Amino acid sequence: MMQQIRDSLNGPVIVGVLLLIIGIPFAFSGIEGYFQSNANPPIAKVGDSKITADQLNRAYEQRYRRLQQLLGENFRADQINSQRMRESVLQEMVQTSLLQQQAKSSGYRAGDAALRDYLTAVPAFQENGKFSTQRYKELLAQNSYTTDSFEAQQRDTLMVEQLRDVVLGSAVVTPDDAKLALRLSKQERNFQYLQFEPAKYLADVTVTPEQIAARYEERKASLQAPERIKLAFVELAQSKLAKAAAPSADILKTLYEAEKATRFSTPETRKASHILINFGADKEAARKKADDLYAQLKGGANFAELAKTASDDPGSKNKGGDLGIIKRGDGLLPPKFESALYGLSKAGDTSEPVETEFGFHIIKLTELSDARTQAFEEADVQKALTDLYINKELQLQIQEKSKQLEQLAFESDASLEPVAKELGLTIETTDWFTRAGGAGIAANPAVIEAAFSQAVLTDGVNSKPISVDADRLVVVRKAEYEAPRQRQLAEVEATLRDELRNEQARAKAVADAKAALEALKSGKTIEEVAASLNLTAQSPGPSTRSRSGLGLALLDAVFKLPRPAATTSSYGEASIEGGATAVIELKTVVDGSLKPGTEPAGELASIREARAGAEFNAYHEALKKLIKVELKELPAQEPVAP
Repeated sequence: MMQQIRDSLNGPVIVGVLLLIIGIPFAFSGIEGYFQSNANPPIAKVGDSKITADQLNRAYEQRYRRLQQLLGENFRADQINSQRMRESVLQEMVQTSLLQQQAKSSGYRAGDAALRDYLTAVPAFQENGKFSTQRYKELLAQNSYTTDSFEAQQRDTLMVEQLRDVVLGSAVVTPDDAKLALRLSKQERNFQYLQFEPAKYLADVTVTPEQIAARYEERKASLQAPERIKLAFVELAQSKLAKAAAPSADILKTLYEAEKATRFSTPETRKASHILINFGADKEAARKKADDLYAQLKGGANFAELAKTASDDPGSKNKGGDLGIIKRGDGLLPPKFESALYGLSKAGDTSEPVETEFGFHIIKLTELSDARTQAFEEADVQKALTDLYINKELQLQIQEKSKQLEQLAFESDASLEPVAKELGLTIETTDWFTRAGGAGIAANPAVIEAAFSQAVLTDGVNSKPISVDADRLVVVRKAEYEAPRQRQLAEVEATLRDELRNEQARAKAVADAKAALEALKSGKTIEEVAASLNLTAQSPGPSTRSRSGLGLALLDAVFKLPRPAATTSSYGEASIEGGATAVIELKTVVDGSLKPGTEPAGELASIREARAGAEFNAYHEALKKLIKVELKELPAQEPVAP
């Protein structure tokens, strides 16, 4: 029940699980929102909605952290193009805003039943395969969400999904489309090829000191050692704070009385079904139809079956009119509807037709849950109260120490010693890292930004407290710094020598490949050409576009060659994986086809999916013209020299 979910929100869990598993858009959690910049300019305007710099920064950090969690030890900060990722995140935020505004203006809504079905199916909210109210409330509390804000956000998501489903469902594919696609997708091509590996030519390559020196002068500007920095830092972590002792019964009782009405009380809820008759062009005819249906129900007709055949509500008719849980005063349904529902006395009762702005409703009360307040003595109430008390004490501690951390870092900005001594923290040091980031806290974009800021880098003062995780704050300062410098020839000589040798070896391989191709075109067999070059012609046999083990570049080149004539082959060359060059002889082409009497069901589904995706992309582009989008140019990230 949604009400039961809403009424029991508290408790801590593993930080970040909710963000990682269900990916809340633009979310931020824990104490990372403690320090906020006063400068929060809008960087995009989508219709009447604005996207601010803070929203983008939080969304970017969420994406960055999610990559860290997903990749684990394989994560490499230096492989992240932060500017490109920020632009990608902003585009996704714009697209989400466009779809939300269009969905709302088009009348899409997500009711309690749809929201309940969605939330109960989220693995993050389950224990032993079943929805757990406790798990749900812990995750929301840990991520600083109220039930209202979280559920409103999920309603927006479900609303957009309805719009997306309508657009995707509009794609139409005919059997002839599928047959044509099958002909191409299942096509088999029989070919042979010669592979020219640059590595085999390295022994014949000589690079002189003069060539290396010339290359150094050519690339001198790019052969810079990037600036790098080491940071000293102190860390304040909520997880390392001492937990308060279990409170006395009197304290728990006081806390219970304060929380009883909201946390431990479940108001009356009702589950309902309805049959809706739209007014149409003739309101009186609609009224008569509703009266006739009500008479049929009084005569013993099955409500669910009648809803499936007669209701005008597309969202509920196929479910027998089921609307899910309706809470008094939640505003999801018209007041007259709600009044009629709560006027029914017991499960199974059916109302007479009720007129609202949507039409005439016949309402059935299918389930009634009485209001209930959990007793103070119940074991789960005692546990919830104890956890709540301990969590509140931790929150008070972290708030107080966070304020101290900020104040001390500012007042003693020339050193971390007073900060560490006052708060009982240890001063730690990072390894060297560049603007591309490094290990540990140096992988955090906010830390990288602070490290190379004027305050830390130039002025040499402590940073403001920075959130590096949902329960951790750090203050950093410069420990050591190396400015960008020109690498000397001796430092890069080996690299440049290898670069020149590889280039020359590849040039020799390409030259031999071109000569081999001309020999094939002049009439020599691939076996003869292979023998003259001490190579072996490779014959993979009939291959489709999706064959594994051959490499995408080779297959792409094979399937771009023209069909061979009846008595001659087609020839071509291609740069393939690993820097090699392939010379290809295409011998035969056999189009894909269906077995007699079969239908292209799989192909239909595959083509429909691709076409639906293209149509949705086109729809999204059309929305940009319908709903005005204004983007400000993002400040460029400073490049890191190779």
